[in-house]
Amino acid sequence: MRPLGCLMLFFGWLILLSPTSLCGNPQETNGINHSDSVLQLPLVLAENHTNLINSRLRFEAATLSALQKLPGSKKDWLHYRTELKKEIIKRTGIVFDPNLPLDLKETGSVQMQGYTIRNIYFQTHLGIYATANLYVPDGEGKFPGVIVMMGHSQTGRLDDRYQSLGHTLALNGYVALCIDPWGSGERTTTHGVFEDHGDENNLGSSVLNIGETLMGIEISDNIRGVDLLFSLSFVDAQKIGATGSSGGGNQTMWLAAMDERVKAAVPVVSAGTFESYIMGSPCICEVLSGGLTFTEESGILALIAPRALKMINHNKDSNQAFYPAEMIRSYNNAKPIFGLYGSVNNIGYQLFDLTHGYMVEDRETMLGWFDLHLKSKGDGSPKKEIPFELLTREKLMVFSKAERDPKVLTTVEYCKFKGNELKINLLNSKSINIESKKQELKAILGIRTKPQIRAIHEYNNQNGWKMIALESSDNKLIPILLRLPANNMKDFVVFCDPRGKSGVNPVLIDQIIKSGKGIVLVDLSGIGETAPTTSKADKNGNLRTISRSLFWFGKTLIGEWTSELGLVCGFLSSNFQADRISIDGNKEAGLAALFLGIYEKQVDQVVLRNAPVSYLFDTLESIDFYSMGIHIPGILKWGDISLASAISGKTIIFIGSMTMSGHRLNEIRVADYRKEFEMLRSIGNKSGKTIFLSNDEDYKY
Repeated sequence: MRPLGCLMLFFGWLILLSPTSLCGNPQETNGINHSDSVLQLPLVLAENHTNLINSRLRFEAATLSALQKLPGSKKDWLHYRTELKKEIIKRTGIVFDPNLPLDLKETGSVQMQGYTIRNIYFQTHLGIYATANLYVPDGEGKFPGVIVMMGHSQTGRLDDRYQSLGHTLALNGYVALCIDPWGSGERTTTHGVFEDHGDENNLGSSVLNIGETLMGIEISDNIRGVDLLFSLSFVDAQKIGATGSSGGGNQTMWLAAMDERVKAAVPVVSAGTFESYIMGSPCICEVLSGGLTFTEESGILALIAPRALKMINHNKDSNQAFYPAEMIRSYNNAKPIFGLYGSVNNIGYQLFDLTHGYMVEDRETMLGWFDLHLKSKGDGSPKKEIPFELLTREKLMVFSKAERDPKVLTTVEYCKFKGNELKINLLNSKSINIESKKQELKAILGIRTKPQIRAIHEYNNQNGWKMIALESSDNKLIPILLRLPANNMKDFVVFCDPRGKSGVNPVLIDQIIKSGKGIVLVDLSGIGETAPTTSKADKNGNLRTISRSLFWFGKTLIGEWTSELGLVCGFLSSNFQADRISIDGNKEAGLAALFLGIYEKQVDQVVLRNAPVSYLFDTLESIDFYSMGIHIPGILKWGDISLASAISGKTIIFIGSMTMSGHRLNEIRVADYRKEFEMLRSIGNKSGKTIFLSNDEDYKY
């Protein structure tokens, strides 16, 4: 029976923790004190090799993209579209709830010449509200309605580029709903302090750990926006349009594909191909997990048929995902589906010699398209824009600064709330089906097959190191440095670090050499010698770009690293008869080592340095301590790191335990987690133990 005291202690720190009261200051604990006794580590691969991971992932994307052929008959297409929509809902978590009250609230308005701007907020998910502006033409209507979705502006709908759409639509007789994307505008962590909702940091990616997606949350919000337009007496519900640029254009495409109430759509600087996202730099809100395994962007565009779709792209766009050539590929593949309906004239595109953005030329093209398809006026040609006045942010804001209704929930609050619910469910478990949990974990890690070693490439020894590259059946090269154990010992220690081999503390290498154990230093995918030479980098190198690319294949970076460590351990067992293997991993690499320990018998012990002890959301402060590669879709629905430790049956050692934001845990928090880990081991009836140590000096090999 579970001790009540354990649960009470857990609840004490679980509810919206304050990092300043329970955790130490955020800190990087990866400083290296170089040891003179360790010679400089040699390179395994040729120093000036090509971009290995870029080439491999782009080739995989090209292969999958070529396989996503759309059906050629209407009968086959109708079946395909039904199954495609089901899969999209499953992958994104889109919620349709027309019975949920909108509970529309207005906090103010601004009278303009010919129209009124209403500052509103309304319920998009149960108990969760979105901020918006409603631009309403003077007169009784009924008017066509257009939902406007914002691109990646921290100020959301308050940005000049996006309020311009509201003004110009209202002046031309449309009701425009401009809604803040989740995490932008007035939906940021601190009201009035604007932030990026997911492009440049881990914030938007954190919803993955609670089993949701930023893409799905936004689509659900925008479907509710259509519900709102439908509810207004002065809107013609049969004449609804959708538009937006960049991330907002991406949402335009998804909304129109999934909600057939949208009769005309104009996505701007956003249409391309899924293939072109790979090793590019899309926001996490533009990533469809596993998307390339079952469709291409042309399939999403085809879902809009036979309704009206006009794509606008710019020749000077710097984002490879939105290059005009990529859009035209998808246009050519989707157009035949419009032909099956006899509506080939309802799909079109326009190119402008402009940089990224929603410009006046785009707005005029949009107005002409909507006039044709929502008003039955004109021939679809661009319509001259009427001059308008831009307003200050303050006039458009729903709330005075720092006076936001708490129902406008933020990403931070939502992740904490949902994560806490899931953790309580885990701790209330009466039993654990270990084999079932193992299979579920493989699925969310994206591990579908077990790769094999295809070839072993060994080079001349240097500075006492064997230089070896393992070539795998899934087309990877894994560079390792190896020192064999002394006196016929069969013990090995494998080191992995997100900074690559050179990131391993030389003091630790000295310890292993002096102990007589064998030692392996490995560069996992995307780090060290396998790091890409090009792509958008962040403070964690290129792992953000790589992680987001892997999601398109239904994979995760942690899952890839887990498989690669498995190959290294298999190599040691088969080639050097390794008896006991310890894996020592820093930061998120330690989690890959932990997950491998669940499946591989030869792994005797796992050491995690500076790793999180839970996937529970911590704080926005220092949220990028770990790379985006740490996120695993649905990990908290599956369980948590404590469950992984419990079902491993191994000795698991945490050194310098952290939160998900890289805050060092104090002794009280560590004590609570120690009880949680022990409780789950007892429920699972597994052997082994979990040890928590404060720093490196507390553990010696």
